[in-house]
Amino acid sequence: VGSDEQGEFWRCTLIEEATRLRVGRGIGRTETEASIELLHQLKRRGHPDAPPPLVSDGWGGHREALIEVYGHVPDYSGRGRPPSLKQPAEDWQYLQMVKQREQGRVIGVEPRVIFGDPQQVYAALDTHTAYVERTNLTSRHMNGRLVRKTLGFSKRVQMLRAASVWEDVVYNLARHVKTLRLEVNDGIRRWLHRSPAMAAGLADHIWSIEELLSCVPVPNNT
Repeated sequence: VGSDEQGEFWRCTLIEEATRLRVGRGIGRTETEASIELLHQLKRRGHPDAPPPLVSDGWGGHREALIEVYGHVPDYSGRGRPPSLKQPAEDWQYLQMVKQREQGRVIGVEPRVIFGDPQQVYAALDTHTAYVERTNLTSRHMNGRLVRKTLGFSKRVQMLRAASVWEDVVYNLARHVKTLRLEVNDGIRRWLHRSPAMAAGLADHIWSIEELLSCVPVPNNT
């Protein structure tokens, strides 16, 4: 999970590490608000009961969002005041990579296990956020509304949402990622370039912009 501030808004992005697929995007006035929206998307897209193992930077909004979206109120035992606050589940796995700074420069990174058994968390997750940080840089190259210190950034959240949806569609379907390529050496080409959607098994080729603009999504209310 990665967070990025843009003007008056926060954007939270969720990336599948193995395929680099952007699987969710939340936008809000605060990081927690954006993260809550993102996790509700994740809940609808295959993780209804518990979050998958997650790693993020050291910002604090994701922890509160996880508890708000996936937390549960403990059962009442009949003694004392009934519990009212949501609690995390024991099987959650969430790791934060907290950057250590000195005079504005990063001098180190400290991993902190927020939820889960430390040994299991370290076994399930890589102790870095390089892919998310790289995708934030890619976003600024693809989306003019995210360029810092310009007048092009979004003043209205509706326009930022629209630009972000288009950016994610192009990134997932119409761009190849170098680290996802496969060596084929079939006599015609050495490499098979793949998009994140191809790596995730959602597409069989890199889409063109014309294909994206002419495709009509089929509504799915399930």
